[in-house]
Amino acid sequence: MILSILAFGFGLTTYSQVTQYETRQNIHYYNEPINQADEYINERCVLDIYYPKNAKAFPTIVWFHGGGLTGGNKEIPEQLMEKGVCIVAVNYRLYPKVKAPLYIDDAAAAVSWVFKNVADLGGDPSLIFVSGHSAGGYLASMIGLDKSWLDKYHIDADSIAGLIPFSGHTITHFTVRVERGIPGTQPIVDSLAPLYHVRPDAPPLLLITGDRELELLGRYEENAYLMRMMKIAGHKETTLYELDGYGHGMTEPAFPLLLKEVERIKGEKTTDK
Repeated sequence: MILSILAFGFGLTTYSQVTQYETRQNIHYYNEPINQADEYINERCVLDIYYPKNAKAFPTIVWFHGGGLTGGNKEIPEQLMEKGVCIVAVNYRLYPKVKAPLYIDDAAAAVSWVFKNVADLGGDPSLIFVSGHSAGGYLASMIGLDKSWLDKYHIDADSIAGLIPFSGHTITHFTVRVERGIPGTQPIVDSLAPLYHVRPDAPPLLLITGDRELELLGRYEENAYLMRMMKIAGHKETTLYELDGYGHGMTEPAFPLLLKEVERIKGEKTTDK
């Protein structure tokens, strides 16, 4: 399904009743020998956790920041706070200090850490969602569609409850192309493109972009192509939202859609149990 919509706020009743939250900051997601062996990993590869205290079986959203793989920092989006969900905000290494695919590996390492640790906080490991904006959306799609990244950490990517990239590249990221001397106007699709890894058995995929006339070059069309190819491959749960009137910075109207998708999938899993 492709939906072109004018975004409005959604009423969220299920999550609003939990009011006490705790934040833990700058947790290393690589193990101590790796941290000690690499100063940049030790500095950069950390995450923050914001979660409802004394709650059980809550969903978790892993959030990767944007910034073109060259900048940006972890953040817990205010629009996701006090909604009964755990938010994990991740820092990852950046170009030019590192090159592809190290930042993708960081994303996989962070998500694997969440799978192995969120139950200790009361979270449900079967309700881990992976999201992010722009470069963060690209990272979410890469580790969710190309199973090899999480396989390295003994996590099955199909265990992700849902992938919700915001305005993410689905072709090979422009910074990866810069690293190779390829101009940003020359699209390529190779193993570092989510489009390369379309498959019928992937987690539910909700693609959200801004208005096709206001987005970055081709960003809506990339996502529309991924949506079409996922459906051709036999994937049953790919949806694309185009937010009319919004450009690349379309996160504010997209956050309610993210929460609605979390609520939908949580309800389905609860019913199945």
